Amino acid sequence: MNANNIRKVLITGGAGYVGNVLVPQLLGAGYEVVVYDVMFFGCDTLPTHPKLTIVEGDVRDTAKLAAQFKGVDAVLHLACIANDPSFDLDPTLGRSINFDCFEPMVVAAKKAGVKRFVYCSSSSVYGVSEKPNVTEEHELVPLTDYNKYKGMCEPLLFKHQAPGFTCVTIRPATVCGYSPRTRLDLSVNILTNLAVNKGKITVFGGEQMRPNLHVNDMCDAYQVLLEAPDDKISGQIFNCGYQNLKIKDIALVVRKVVAEEFPDRGAVEIETTPSNDLRSYHINSDKIQRVLGYAPKRTVEDAVRDLCKAFKAGKLPNSLEDDRYFNVRRMKLMSAA
Repeated sequence: MNANNIRKVLITGGAGYVGNVLVPQLLGAGYEVVVYDVMFFGCDTLPTHPKLTIVEGDVRDTAKLAAQFKGVDAVLHLACIANDPSFDLDPTLGRSINFDCFEPMVVAAKKAGVKRFVYCSSSSVYGVSEKPNVTEEHELVPLTDYNKYKGMCEPLLFKHQAPGFTCVTIRPATVCGYSPRTRLDLSVNILTNLAVNKGKITVFGGEQMRPNLHVNDMCDAYQVLLEAPDDKISGQIFNCGYQNLKIKDIALVVRKVVAEEFPDRGAVEIETTPSNDLRSYHINSDKIQRVLGYAPKRTVEDAVRDLCKAFKAGKLPNSLEDDRYFNVRRMKLMSAA
């Protein structure tokens, strides 16, 4: 498994988009896994496995979470109100989940004897940058509360770094590709869904540069962070992305792959409209390769192709209407209930 004697891993938010790929991967690698999740989207897509424990719980319930930390070697903190529109629905709720409960969680993990805490931040903390390569040393220029609180958690984690409690932060690019709990509210996935099921893509703006990362590469990076020596990751921040592409170029990749996967359909139409979403940055992920020997290997084209195959296999039914694919829609339904 690894030289760190990490055998039991707790994943907050482990029933989500990334978790549904990560959990089976870690189980297959021999880890014991605890999923701690509020279950906004349920957990029926997670596997049944003798080494998997699923706990329905809110990360704001520090006492309940602390009880689950007992006997856990590493925490992967994925849980959050994800993306700006979902956060904007209820900023107070977003802050309480994404920031207010974070330091109490870290303290509880350390007190329980957890050896390693991996925090999933976001490359969106960089906001807008004209620099050709945004490294981990780049200043944080958050444009939204979601970005701001993601960045504000990072120093709170490192404040508790100590011998025997290794802390590391990863800033992943926008994730894409198929998962048993696919999100269709992320740039590559949005455009693929529209291309396949409407035959038309609407591009908002188009010149914005976005870093992208296949969901399977994201999970590989998490496993690397579980298995890396303490001295290589302790107190470190790592960008993790693969292809930096303009939104308009992602649309062209989508149109190409959809034409290949669905040859009997007509060409996908691309319409461009103005956008007030100014986020644009080109992240550099050399550090994670240099320090840990990890480099993503799956392209945006691979992600689009995986999604197309899932559509053809009937794995993403009612993908334009069902709220389970869209965080903001599900949040609206829950707030109205």
